[in-house]
Amino acid sequence: QVQLAESGGGLVQAGGSLRLSCVASGTIYSNDFMGWFRQGPGKEREFVAAINWRLGKTWYTDSVKGRFTISRDAAKNTVYLQMKNLNLEDTAVYACAISKSEYISYRPSSFSSWGQGTQVTVSS
Repeated sequence: QVQLAESGGGLVQAGGSLRLSCVASGTIYSNDFMGWFRQGPGKEREFVAAINWRLGKTWYTDSVKGRFTISRDAAKNTVYLQMKNLNLEDTAVYACAISKSEYISYRPSSFSSWGQGTQVTVSS
């Protein structure tokens, strides 16, 4: 089973940027989807972004479109989440996961092999 390890979280002021990384140990198959989810204080886990490993096609939740960019580096077995113009509502633990579903789904239950997560805190 693939293990995932996130990094890059931290404390940032509103309007700032961060880049999260998720390194996978093991094989990511061409039809896999890599996704980023987040869970804020007192909130349910929510989908943020996903990318198809082979095609590079991307999906985003509406609240991050135009601010976040998901990308992957196959040679490094790594997926990134570049976050810009962060706001207070982006404060959350961000985790990456793999989906082997035939089609992309935003449901956490469609993803497996979750990482431990990395904390992102946006201050005013």
